[in-house]
This record gives sequence, C-alpha cells and structure tokens, in this order.
Amino acid sequence: MTAAGPGSGTVTTGLWDRTRPDSRPPVLVSVNVGLPKNVPWQGKTVRTGAWKNPADGPVTARRLNLDGDGQADLAGHGGEQRAVLVYQLDSYRHWRRHFGRDDIIHGMLGKNLTVDGLADDQVCIGDRYQIGEAEFEVTQPRVTCYRAGLRLGEPQMAALLVAHHRPGFYMRVITEGHIQAGDAIIKTRTGPGALSVADTDALLYLPGPEQGKLQTAVRIPALSPGWQQSFRDMLARPAPPPTPAWPGFRKLRATRVTAEDATVRSIYLAAVDGSALPAARAGQYLTLRVPGAGTPAPVRSYSLSSAPQAGTYRISVKREPHGAASGWLSQRLAAGELPEVAAPRGEFTLDGGAEPVLLVAAGIGVTPVLAMLHQLAAERSEREVWWLYAARSPAEHPFAAEAHQLLASLPHAREHIYYSAATADERHRPHATAGRLTADQLTTRGIPTAASAYICGPSSFMTDMRDALTALGVRAANIRTEQFAALTAINPGLTARPPVAPHQPPGPHGSGPRVTFARRASPPHSTAAGAASWTWPTPATRPPAGPAAPASATPASPRCCPAPTATTPSRSNPPPAARYSFAALSRKPTSYWTCRSGTSWQTRNRSSQAGPPSAWPSARSRRSTYRRHQRPLTVGTSTIQSEE
Repeated sequence: MTAAGPGSGTVTTGLWDRTRPDSRPPVLVSVNVGLPKNVPWQGKTVRTGAWKNPADGPVTARRLNLDGDGQADLAGHGGEQRAVLVYQLDSYRHWRRHFGRDDIIHGMLGKNLTVDGLADDQVCIGDRYQIGEAEFEVTQPRVTCYRAGLRLGEPQMAALLVAHHRPGFYMRVITEGHIQAGDAIIKTRTGPGALSVADTDALLYLPGPEQGKLQTAVRIPALSPGWQQSFRDMLARPAPPPTPAWPGFRKLRATRVTAEDATVRSIYLAAVDGSALPAARAGQYLTLRVPGAGTPAPVRSYSLSSAPQAGTYRISVKREPHGAASGWLSQRLAAGELPEVAAPRGEFTLDGGAEPVLLVAAGIGVTPVLAMLHQLAAERSEREVWWLYAARSPAEHPFAAEAHQLLASLPHAREHIYYSAATADERHRPHATAGRLTADQLTTRGIPTAASAYICGPSSFMTDMRDALTALGVRAANIRTEQFAALTAINPGLTARPPVAPHQPPGPHGSGPRVTFARRASPPHSTAAGAASWTWPTPATRPPAGPAAPASATPASPRCCPAPTATTPSRSNPPPAARYSFAALSRKPTSYWTCRSGTSWQTRNRSSQAGPPSAWPSARSRRSTYRRHQRPLTVGTSTIQSEE
C-alpha cells in the first residue's frame, strides 16, 4: 500500500482491497478531467465528456467547472448546480466485484472527484465541504443516462447505479480555489432536512416515493431547481389508489344471510380461518364471482353496507327481476357456503374534514352511504350530518331502524325520509315526508352550501340531486356520486352495418319451386271432393307487374307467368278457406321467400300448413307455417320473389 502526497496526481490507497476505518476523515483520492470527444456507440457516433483521466498537480475549481474539464450534454451535466461530479472509492470497489473486472480506474465512470469516504447514504443535500482552497455544496444526485456505461462497455450501467443506490452526486462551487489529490475533506455545514443523496435519488427514480420525503426535499434550498420542480410535480399528482388487500379472488365464508325487506338480503362474510378481514374504506365495494348462477360464472360488484373496521364484511343485495347473480345470492346462497370474493375496492369513499356531510340515497343506493354513516358514528363525529333518503314506501325501506339508531348517536345529525307511494298512515311516520325527494324539497330544508355531498341511487336521481345541490350553492367538486347501473357497452373497432336490401340470390336463374293453390268448399281440414285447384310453376325471379295474361297464353320467358284459369279465386269470388302449399324448396335454406297478393306474407324455408293460425306450429320450430292472406288472392297480380 502506497500513498502519495498532494500534487502527485492520485493517492494510491489500496484501491481494491484496503479498508479505511470510519474514524478517519475523508480524503480526495483523484481529480479527473477531460474534454468532450466523439466515440462510436452501437453503430453511431456519440459526443461525450465521459472520458476523464487523473490530473497531475493542482486543478482550479471554478463556479461552472474545473479547469481542463468539459461536458457535451449541458442539459444534464455541467453548469453552476452541477459543476463537480463526485464518486466514492468504495463504489469503484463495488463495481469491480460486481463485474469481475480489475481495469476500472479513476474517472472511468465520468466522475471528476474520486473520494475515500462520503458515501451516498451518508452525504445529504445541502452539506458543505472544504477541499483544499475551495468550498463546495452538495446539490443533487448524478443524473443517470446511457453515457454512464459508454467507457465501461456496460449498457445497463445507468440502471445499475440507481438499483444499487450508488449514483454519486454533484456539488456547486461556493468558493473557488485549487484542489489536488491528497487534500483532506472537511465538513463545514450540515444541510437541512437530513435527506441523503441515495434517498433523493430513490425518490425520483424508484417506485413508491414517500410523500414525507418529497415534502422535505422541496424545502431544501440547496437542491437544484430541476430536481425541486420534479418533486413538486410529483406532490401535485393525485395519490395512487391503495393496493388491494389481496390479489384476485379468495373464498370467504357466508356466516349468515338476513332479510332487510321484501327484496333486499344482507350477506355477512368472514375469513375461512376465522381471522379478521382487512379493514375497508367506507363506501367501497366487493366483487363476487358467482359460479352457481350461470356458465360462465357471472361477476358482480356490491357495496359494503357495514362498518369499515368490523373485521367482517356485509353486502346487501337487491333481487332484480331476471337477475341471475342477485337471484342466486338472495335465494340460494346459504350460511356456510364459500363465495369467491375480491378485495375491497372503490374511490367513492368518505373523506376526512370538519365540513357538513350530506348522505343522499334512493332505493338500494343506501348501502355505501350507510357504511359512511357507520364510520361517522364509530368516530363519534362532531360534523353536521344530513341523512336524505328516498323510497316508495316503508315496506321498501331497508335499514330504516339501523340508520335511525346510528343518526341518534350523532350530536349534529338530521334525518329526512321521503316516501313517494306511502299510504296515509305511513306518511305520518317520524322524519317522513310524502312525495319524492326533489330540488324544491332540498331548498326548503336549508342545506348547508359548504357541505360535502355523497349521492347514490338511480342515474336520473343522482343527476337531479347534483343539479339541485349545485343550484343551491354547493361546490361541484364537493359532490360525489356512485353509479350502480351498468354503463353502456363500449365496442371499439365495431361499426354499424347497413341493412341488406332485397336482392336476387347469386347464380343463374332457375325454375324455382312449384306452388300449389287450392280452394275448397268444405272446412279447411276436409278432403272432400269438389275442390278446384291449379298448379302454377313459378320462376325464382320476380315477374314484371302488369295485367294477367290470357288463359291460352304460354310463358314466353322465365319472367312471365301463366294465365289464371276460370276457377282462379278473385276479389268477387273469395274462397271460404284457403290452403297454401310450397313444394320442397330447391334453393339454399337461407333463401327468404315472399308471396304477395294485395297484402304480404313471408316465410323462411317453410313447408305447407293448413288450418287457422291457432293450429299452426310455433315459428321457432323447424317446420314453420305461413301467415294467411287477409284478402282474396288475385293471381294476375300475385308474385313470388326469392331473396338472400
């Protein structure tokens, strides 16, 4: 182990294997300078000042730089706040061990000062140090970029500096003067806040920054303006939602199921092992997967209606007509079963504060605001609490007694219930008012305009309440709503398709099916003799409109129809009953057939049927029937048309 005195360029202190006692003062090991130059990198030419080498003799530290040194990227390096870049001898040793290399020399990572001591987790922003004739102040961690690994040949070096908490740091020059290898480093002032370089670097580059440390950082005058602004921006961002208590779904045990009214059932859930469930925030919801309600298992969300800190959960489900999940949960779920439940989620939650609280709900929308009422009662809140609830009648008013008891425990609570379809006796219940909860009702109550409002119910109800409260002077930012109904489906990439107009089927024209018409003097199901009938060979294409052809006429082309015979039904000779029959269709099963005779009737691959409509088979069956004409057939204007 050797040591050289001041002026020798470097101080050799056993770079890779020497351990210096912590009691010894830090020392400047090397002063490294270098001017920018062009270097090849991944097929390109990069101009960089990362190539620095130890200087011989004293170097003058000036306000913007060291003499003989320069930076290429002045946006991220150099300048008054980044005049000198410092790196520790111990970090050089660390990277030698990490990469298994012994060729990492002073200045190889683009640093100006190599020091023995001054670890990143010990040096704080705002600390000042005397080195030789100059005094310096720590301003920020090193700004990591790809150039950090250029000379070392390690593309991941920028990320490794952050991940290993060894970024190094910048200093500004308080007092200019000469510095050289071997100078002692003397601390002259401790920065406010005690925020280390490593912690400052982690705040910007690592996930999950601590809000308290961010607030400390912006109050440190020595921190460079760019870093201060970054931290202010981070503080201004909305806080991310808390992480769910568990990922995905887990099984919870239904301990009991109770009826709240004719259509609402409350389900109490607990952990299978009996432990307390994580606390939820008042107003959050649970998402349930209900395998017994269908395939695939429907997934539904239900608001928690219980106290947030109860250690168990309660959801309250209203049985909806034709609701697969709500029907199964309210009618078939029994105590002891294990539904699959996701952790509590949701941002419709009660905020802290001292302003009045308006809890406004209608119908089953009472559940999240009831949980908020539980929280206010558990905290023995001194806030002014307004409970405004709308229902059809007392029979459809779940949790009436529970909410009334909670409100009675609060010193500044007001309760107003509105029944839109109550009987004369029900209208005179305590705190009840006949009619709907409307804007006029709110106006007469003297709602405090400084309140925070939480509204839950049908969409139209929430819209009306929001508009009414805004008109009364409540700030729109203080009005929160929770949507219970499903939102309109969003199908990106799908566009509407215009309906297909009637058209000829593809392929050459054919003879089409044979259609037989029959008139009988007997009832429709009779087979008595004397029925007059005829057969009309019909092309698959529509014939042109026009008068009927003579009886002796012969079709001249597939688009002409034969003339009717003397027994043809007419407007003046209506049949008592008619039987319409198609032979087996010769075209594709997808063909769409229309027979028109004054009024239209349609079929899709239908076969012959007789009798009144009540005797015909269902239209959902494979052999469906035709609709009877309500007016007599006039063969001269009858047409048959085939379409896809």
